[in-house]
Amino acid sequence: MSGTEHSSTFSEHRIVRRLDFDPDRSAVLVIDMLNDFLEPDGAMPLLEGRRLYEPIRRLLQAARHRGAKVIWICDEHLPTDREFEKRSVHCLKGSWGAGIVAELEPTTSELRIPKTRYSGFFETDLDLRLRQDGIDHLILTGVVTNICVRSTAHDAFFRDYRVTIPMECVAATSDREQESTLYDLDTHYATVTSLNEVLTTFAEPPSTQDVAT
Repeated sequence: MSGTEHSSTFSEHRIVRRLDFDPDRSAVLVIDMLNDFLEPDGAMPLLEGRRLYEPIRRLLQAARHRGAKVIWICDEHLPTDREFEKRSVHCLKGSWGAGIVAELEPTTSELRIPKTRYSGFFETDLDLRLRQDGIDHLILTGVVTNICVRSTAHDAFFRDYRVTIPMECVAATSDREQESTLYDLDTHYATVTSLNEVLTTFAEPPSTQDVAT
C-alpha cells in the first residue's frame, strides 16, 4: 500500500452529519477580502479570489436576512511587523490596500476584527465577541483557503466552534492547494459543503433545524 493510500485511509475515519445549524447562533466570517489581495493594483493580488464576490454576496444576503452575524476579518499591519520578514509588505494600517473590497458592500454596523497573523483568533478579541453573542457555529469564507482560512478554521475548531466552509466561497493559491486543504479541513476540522446547501439551511424554518440527525 502506498503512502497516499495510508494517508487517505487514516483521514477517512470521520463522522459525516447532515448540515444543520441555528442562524441565531451562527456567524459568517469574511476573511481578508481586501484590496491588496484582490485588486489588480494590490500589493499581492490573488485574482482568482475575485470569483468569490458573487457567491459571498449571496451568502451574506441570506445570513443578514436570517439574523446571523457577519464579521469581517481584516489583515492589518504596522510597517515594522515581523510578518514582513517572510511576506511582502501588504495591508498597512489605514491604507487603501487594507480596505475591504467595495464589491462586497460591507455595512458600517458589522463588526471588523483586525489581525496581524494568519488566524483571525490569534491575539484578537474575536473569541470574546463570539461568546458574548452566544455564537457556536462559524461559516468561513474568503482568502486564502490554505493560509488564513485554514489557520482560522484550526483555531475555531480548537475552541470548540462548529465550522462550515462553503467551497464556492473560498479560494486558494492553486487548484492543488484548494483540493488538498479542503480535504484536510473536511476530514479533521470542519464541514466542507456547497453554498447551495448552506443557503438551503438558512432558508429552513427554525423548527426543522432542531431535528436530530
